[in-house]
Amino acid sequence: MPLNSHGHNGCSGYIAQIVGEPWANFPGPYRGAIRCDTNWKTFLSRPGIFSFDDESTMSRTATIDRQTAETQIKLTLNLDGTGQSKIQTGVGFFDHMLTLLARHGLLDLEIDCHGDLEVDQHHTVEDVGICLGLAIAEALGDKKGITRYGGKTLPMEETLITSAVDLSGRAWFVYKVDFPTEKIGEFDSQLVEDFWQAVSANAKMNLHLVLHHGRNSHHISEGIFKTTARALREAVGIDPRETSVPSTKGSL
Repeated sequence: MPLNSHGHNGCSGYIAQIVGEPWANFPGPYRGAIRCDTNWKTFLSRPGIFSFDDESTMSRTATIDRQTAETQIKLTLNLDGTGQSKIQTGVGFFDHMLTLLARHGLLDLEIDCHGDLEVDQHHTVEDVGICLGLAIAEALGDKKGITRYGGKTLPMEETLITSAVDLSGRAWFVYKVDFPTEKIGEFDSQLVEDFWQAVSANAKMNLHLVLHHGRNSHHISEGIFKTTARALREAVGIDPRETSVPSTKGSL
């Protein structure tokens, strides 16, 4: 239900729009969006009450700027995006996989990476994984209201992949995938494992990847990225019934 409202914090006027359940069915804190000109932010609200304090209007975004002797990377992530991406790593196949990740995860993702490709692709791929994992962890903040778990089993032509995610604050990576070829064009297929291991370690999440069957290495890699994108999309999503951190410990 769209609600016209007055300006706030320099906004000359915005529309607050609640997404999800009908207005009458709001079960406590709920995530919606406010628009100030062209900028969207998330907020928590209760029926008929809108809170716009600094904490509640904080976007779930992060920017990582990581400079080493091997790679120079700037990565920007919005967990509440629309799947827009601008990817430049110098590795064409990897750019393709990251574009799929953004689109199917509904992540807005920008990556500018300059790596030592004269050596090989390993540092570029692994370091982008490190930056993406760090960005996920930063953008999630205290994890209040998130679904936390996500799992998908999806086909990609003859290939079937399962990806399971737990945004637990603890890193654990299980990879049961065998590629039939060492190369996908000029891309080293074993770098798929290195990338996701780096993401998992730096996002501090559990990630299990299982290939049930598949013949084509391109399809297997594409299936992994698409399936994990969908699992992440579920895990970072806001649960309208969850009013706190989804853990009996009280923190993740």
